[in-house]
Amino acid sequence: MKNIVLCCAAGMSTSMLVQRMKDAAQKKGIEVDIKAVPVAEFKDIIGTADIVLLGPQVKYEQPKFQEIAAPLGKTVAVIDMMDYGMMKGDVVLDKALKMLEQ
Repeated sequence: MKNIVLCCAAGMSTSMLVQRMKDAAQKKGIEVDIKAVPVAEFKDIIGTADIVLLGPQVKYEQPKFQEIAAPLGKTVAVIDMMDYGMMKGDVVLDKALKMLEQ
């Protein structure tokens, strides 16, 4: 099972997106664990996450977080602003799964 973690300033604005991603995964019959955390918890979750998606409002953290994640073979990506704003859980899920395949 893949473990997808969304990170934002406080972990709250991504909660709705997480639910939409879970709904999309269920409709597609995909087993994934998806959760939202604040950026302050990044170092705590990177060990168990397969991919970390950053909310657009914290994209400035990507270089620092990718430096931490790279030696662990993990990916840190920024969620597209339009997908995030429109809460397109299915699109964000598909993009995350494609990145995990690479």
